[in-house]
Amino acid sequence: MTTIIDGKATSAAIKAEIAEKVAEMTAAGMRAPHLAAILVGHDGGSETYVANKIKACAECGFKSSLIRLESTPEAPLAQETLLEEVRKLNNDPEVDGFIVQLPLPRHIDEQAVIEAIDPEKDVDGFHPVNVGKQSVGLPCFHSATPAGIVELLSRYGISPAGKKVVIVGRSNIVGKPLAAMLMQKGTKGDATVTVCHSATPDLASITRSADILVAALGRPGFITEDMVAPGAVVIDVGTTRVPDATRKSGFRLSGDVDYENVAPKCSAITPVPGGVGPMTIVSLMLNTLEAARRKS
Repeated sequence: MTTIIDGKATSAAIKAEIAEKVAEMTAAGMRAPHLAAILVGHDGGSETYVANKIKACAECGFKSSLIRLESTPEAPLAQETLLEEVRKLNNDPEVDGFIVQLPLPRHIDEQAVIEAIDPEKDVDGFHPVNVGKQSVGLPCFHSATPAGIVELLSRYGISPAGKKVVIVGRSNIVGKPLAAMLMQKGTKGDATVTVCHSATPDLASITRSADILVAALGRPGFITEDMVAPGAVVIDVGTTRVPDATRKSGFRLSGDVDYENVAPKCSAITPVPGGVGPMTIVSLMLNTLEAARRKS
């Protein structure tokens, strides 16, 4: 029987744990952790993600701030204006951590913005300093989605130790940092990791060798039944908006895995939505809590 890995329920339990710790902090006279977010423009997906992060802050007892910066094709936001807001948050002692919601408009250099963030406030875990520390196993802010995946596996008693993990997708946000985390020594690592991508030949033969298969490439339904070994654990990171006239919103979220046909073949699988997504947000909360503790 296939186990459905419920990220929504798991994240709710973790948020309750965080709320208890925040209550202890405030009872001891400390202020609540403060997470800020910069949102550029009005991308629908970004609006949803930021709203969910603000909601999670409230559930954890955090203070949250949202900085909106307008940008349109007719009046594009100047990159320097965004960088100035980043510098303000870097220098604000009342802000423990902050994020710049991605993606940014094409005319803005995302990497330059990421590198402008103080690594000590980089709770998304994207700054090269945190990425570098992560790769060699030093304490750091781990990238939120990979950290959420590792925690989800741990809470479901699925150890990667000694297992073959295949990650399809080599992004700086998911594929690369997740590989680094799972290769580290320790109970949440010790895996043999293969990272596949668009230039990988005979991909299906590699994915079929996986004990744990992670799909993180942003192509709806890409992983099909013939690409998965019987009894494998499948982690679906994809969240692509697909047009759906039957939905009030006009779209539905689709993962990278053909869930209906793949799920019966697995020992465990994450659904979309309700799998990895909620864990990404709760990882951001854990990083913010850690940022606040470092300053106490």
